[in-house]
Amino acid sequence: MKIAIGSDHNAFQLKETIKGFLADTEHEVVDFGCHSEDAVDYPDVAFEVSEAVSEGKVERGILVCGTGIGVCISANKYPGIRAALAHDVYSAERAQLSNNAQILTLGSQIIGSEAAKKVVEAYLNVSWAEGSKRKVDKIIEKEQQFVSQNYKDAVAGSNCSVN
Repeated sequence: MKIAIGSDHNAFQLKETIKGFLADTEHEVVDFGCHSEDAVDYPDVAFEVSEAVSEGKVERGILVCGTGIGVCISANKYPGIRAALAHDVYSAERAQLSNNAQILTLGSQIIGSEAAKKVVEAYLNVSWAEGSKRKVDKIIEKEQQFVSQNYKDAVAGSNCSVN
């Protein structure tokens, strides 16, 4: 599986550990940074990973910051993305099975490296079987309403017409 990975500087070490683990399990990893412990704003990395997932350049994404919350919120702002924060195996499995989450987020200050590997493995070893399709479809529908309305509002503000 081709997987995007990214982190901020607070989670650089855990990202590197997960990246090595994924390479050892024969996944193809695309690293969107950061590439050192120099300060980086987590939304920038989260948006890049979300874009790669949304455009189908990778199958799934993994994002890490101090708590996992910031990257989760950021990734979920990207249209079409469902990111889920998980620090245990059950939640990681459910993120995929129940919610078809394309991105898993973790907090480097919350979870240790060995537990993170187990969580990542659990997330990647399951596939969505449309178990909660009705619920996921409602989320997608609401998002499309907002995206469509924002587009109409933007066009109306620019003196362009909408067909």
